[in-house]
Parts: sequence; C-alpha cells; structure tokens
Amino acid sequence: MSTIEQMPVDTEPGGGDKIPLIELKHVGKQYGNIIALQDINLRVKAGEVTGVLGDNGAGKSTLIKIMAGLHQQSEGELLVDGEALTFGSPKEALSKGIATVYQDLAVVSLMPVWRNFFLGQELRKGPLKTLDANGMRATTMSELSKMGIELPDVDAPIGSLSGGQRQCVAIARAIFFGARVLILDEPTAALGVKQSGMVLRYISAAKEQGFGVVFITHNPHHAYMVGDHFVLLNRGRQKLDCTYDEISLEELTQQMAGGDELEALTHELRR
Repeated sequence: MSTIEQMPVDTEPGGGDKIPLIELKHVGKQYGNIIALQDINLRVKAGEVTGVLGDNGAGKSTLIKIMAGLHQQSEGELLVDGEALTFGSPKEALSKGIATVYQDLAVVSLMPVWRNFFLGQELRKGPLKTLDANGMRATTMSELSKMGIELPDVDAPIGSLSGGQRQCVAIARAIFFGARVLILDEPTAALGVKQSGMVLRYISAAKEQGFGVVFITHNPHHAYMVGDHFVLLNRGRQKLDCTYDEISLEELTQQMAGGDELEALTHELRR
C-alpha cells in the first residue's frame, strides 16, 4: 500500500512551480466574537517541509484543525491540488491524502505495536473475517523497516517504546494508509535531544521521498534544521512568511521570541 509511487507531480501550465498539495488563501476562523485566525496564507508543496511556528495561543491548533477537517474556516479558501474544498470531517481530509499526527498520538499504550499500526483499519481474512494477525505483524515490520525504523519486537506494547519511536511509528502508519501530506503537531515538544533527532531525521526522510510536511512547533532550532519554508503565527495573525534562504536561524529565533521585545528585555536584565 505504498503511496510514494501514487503521488502526482503537479506542475502549473507552462512548466512553472509545482501546484501546492495544500494551499490556504486568506483563511480566517472565528468562534463567536473571538478571532482565532485572520488572513492566513500557507503553501505546502511535495518534497518540502513547511514550519509553522508560534507560542501557545498563536493559533497553531486552530490551523491544524482546519487542515485536518475538524473545523471549517470562517473565511478564505482551502485548496487541495489547486481545487477549492471544504472538509466536513477528518475522514474527508484523509481521503485527499492529508493525515495529522497529533501530539498525544492517539495510540493505545498497552496494545502491541502492530495492533496500533492497524488500529481502526485491521486486516481480516477468511469467510469469518477473522483478524489477520500474522499479516499485520509482517506488514508492520516491513513498513517500519522501509522507513528506517528498526524495532526488535512489534509484539511489544507501544507504550514501552521511547517517545521518538512512537512518533516515528505514527508517521509511518499515516504514510502507509495513504498520506501525501503529513501534519505533525509538536512532534518534538516532549522529547530529549536524542529522541528529537530521531524524529527530525524521519521528517527529513519523508521530505526526500516526496511528501509534503507541515511541522508545527514552537522550537525555531528544530524547524530550521529541516524546514524549507517558515510561517510564524502571533495571536492568530501571520507575522512571517519566508523561505530557508531568506532568513537565518538567529533571525528566525529573534522573530519567534518577539524581536524588539526580547532585545529590550535583554538590555533591562543586563543593567
């Protein structure tokens, strides 16, 4: 069920840039009188990582929910492969190849890795439609191995894996079940340096295999290590929109930290 070969390579007429897998145009979201997002523009292209940065309350969660089909935007357009769409559910988004890996991963800790890999989409066989446990074990091992994840035992409870390993299993699962776009919600937030490195290498590998990745994070260092394009949200507004070549890590960090506010605080504390 590999999706890499199935991924269309879309180009605009006349040999221009690739049409984004997902594009948001002037998207806004209101909850009653509360404006959660306003005038957000975002492009996610095949083979690229788009880093979406922002502190708590910046609007990152609302943005994820719109792209994942949990919520509908109040204004603006969401385009998939150049076609304007409105998702009514996460299932509709997934049918278009858009998969979201949330920070809590939605796994059952006491179940084996292979059960979690096929959770909700189990393989069955025979007239009685019994679970094909051996088939799911073999497929899980094969798919994880393809993505460079080597686990000694897929029968081990997924809760016994490290945080980085669980993140990688969740990403591999999304790809296996048809994702072309991976939306990753703070995948390195609760991880140490070594485990974060594992996830970042995996994000880079997914990019190299042609997937579009939306990397939601509050860590500019992690975003800069794998990102091709950066969008910074601040209180629901888009503060920054630039490519890797247009900004340095120092500048990205300063923008993320508040720019002039951080500089003023630094001078105040050093007096």
